[in-house]
Amino acid sequence: MSVLFSLKQVSKAYGDDTLFDDLSVDFKEGEQLGLIGMNGSGKSTLLKLIAGMSLPDEGEVALKKGERFIYLAQEDRFDPDLTIEQVLVEGLKSLEKDDSGQVIDERELHRRVNRSLGKGAFADPSQKVGKLSGGWKKRLAITRALCLDPTVLLLDEPTNHLDISGILWLESLLRQAAFSFVVVSHDRAFLENICQNIMEIGPCYENGYFKIPGQYRKFEKEREKRLEAQLKQQASLASKMRREDEWLKQGAKARSTKAKYRIQEAARLREQLSAIQERNRQTARVDIDFSGTGRQTRKLIRAHNIAKSFQDKVLFSNITFEIGPGFCLGVTGDNGSGKSTFLSILERKLEPDTGTVKWAENLKIAVFDQNRARLDPEKTLKEALNPAGGDSVNYKGNPLHVVTWAKRFLFMPDQLDMPVKRLSGGEKARIILANLMLEPCDILMLDEPTNDLDILSLEVLEQSIKEFNGGVIIVSHDRFLMDRVCHRILYLDPDMPGSNAPDAHPVFFKGFDQILKYRQEKEAQKKKPAGKEKDPVKSPPRPAKPSKGLSFKDKYELEHIEEKILDAETRVDELTGTIQAPETVNDPTLMAKLCSDLEQAQALVSDLYNRWEELEDRKRETQG
Repeated sequence: MSVLFSLKQVSKAYGDDTLFDDLSVDFKEGEQLGLIGMNGSGKSTLLKLIAGMSLPDEGEVALKKGERFIYLAQEDRFDPDLTIEQVLVEGLKSLEKDDSGQVIDERELHRRVNRSLGKGAFADPSQKVGKLSGGWKKRLAITRALCLDPTVLLLDEPTNHLDISGILWLESLLRQAAFSFVVVSHDRAFLENICQNIMEIGPCYENGYFKIPGQYRKFEKEREKRLEAQLKQQASLASKMRREDEWLKQGAKARSTKAKYRIQEAARLREQLSAIQERNRQTARVDIDFSGTGRQTRKLIRAHNIAKSFQDKVLFSNITFEIGPGFCLGVTGDNGSGKSTFLSILERKLEPDTGTVKWAENLKIAVFDQNRARLDPEKTLKEALNPAGGDSVNYKGNPLHVVTWAKRFLFMPDQLDMPVKRLSGGEKARIILANLMLEPCDILMLDEPTNDLDILSLEVLEQSIKEFNGGVIIVSHDRFLMDRVCHRILYLDPDMPGSNAPDAHPVFFKGFDQILKYRQEKEAQKKKPAGKEKDPVKSPPRPAKPSKGLSFKDKYELEHIEEKILDAETRVDELTGTIQAPETVNDPTLMAKLCSDLEQAQALVSDLYNRWEELEDRKRETQG
């Protein structure tokens, strides 16, 4: 395969902030690369260098001639008075010529625009851009980029502002793409589904990056191995250096060739050790640890048949649930489905139209606001991190100097006097998380907490939610996070059959795979030919109320189900290893069969866990 672009010993810095230094990497035709890294590592800058929108301080960016590199920025800027169709036409006119060098005539221009309007699923091309939601503006930006017929598409956080429907739409487009692409994203499920190669840039790696052929889950494992090996290498070098230091202390002089060589080797060893120590220091992560009150009340929030409408539109109805310590409820749905309204009711900012919500006495709720409205943009970082004022914060009853507290969230001392309005979205998110940690609470309410956070911070957030001893309610489109932390996920679907009926009820799903299956079945029903009676949409069964007692058969199944799960998980591991073997990668027929077998094996594991939880629920009710 030919190389589409190369970075040769590229360096880039802004003031004293070095993003990358002496970076060399090739990108080949057909690559579908996911680019990740911590906030501030230079991901967006790297895309701009490739797109020719920025120049390196040193080194060379070599692009293959005749190829079209199209850059899709994080933030989309449109003339609000233009229509959707006009935006696409203006974008195409900027190209002037097609791939053959011919000027694009009006007929070809409108053919491309109409095809793009279909891909983007825009119902009304004459709608003014100024009236579009953030999600539809992002769709328009993506559609415009595709309309330009790229050879290489450079996408910077394309899932920002997209809801579930938008993300699935984009995934479908990129799976079918005839072009190569580099995508910067913190959406791990998105990376897993559409990228065949993953690359992380950062100073913690010897060459400034770590790249593997494979999807995101494989990358996670390989990165962990790489960083562990680097730590072991540091320990080995430190041990050697101690021996050399002891030898040097004995007053060795470079009189013999052998002694001179050893002294030179000791100097090289010291440099090598210093370099690897510096790389390992760069693996520092945000230190998130939410404070619970330790309250053991079984029912912190109880909602019964709550419903809410807005301007004659039913957002949701007949929602009933309970949340206690150690339980995490996920809430998801398309934009406009009522997620923020749902949280506002639980936060006591709004009243439900019908139904009741009961809170435990003196319930303490800590809220992560996706709009960052609780941050004063004029305050300094120091003031924002320490709302009580002074030089120290009170964390879990102990005073911590504000500089130490700031470092815990990866802020440097020289940033403390910087106004909040000058900080990035990720930095503002870290301030809010820091403030939440200072509030011992019974319920954590997190509204889109993953926005702007890098993947390493997301991994820490994920673990901290699992370890929190109170209840958690989290609204997010992050499928990876939700599947890992949530016990149940409420999918708010305004089109759910019977949503306006008195007996309608939403379904609480166990994972995003069930939600996606539900959506697919609903779409299939919509596409049925007119004139035929439609079957009711089949949604996953509502979790059944546990029946009293376990039968002899159920008891036997419960006693042996862990063995079945272990066997099923072993099968998944075996298939995963076989799929990654070189002989499998080079045999498309075998690869297709093994992928199908793996999907079935993973489904079996999921079904066994679901069955185990159901049996345990019934057992607990019997014992209660």
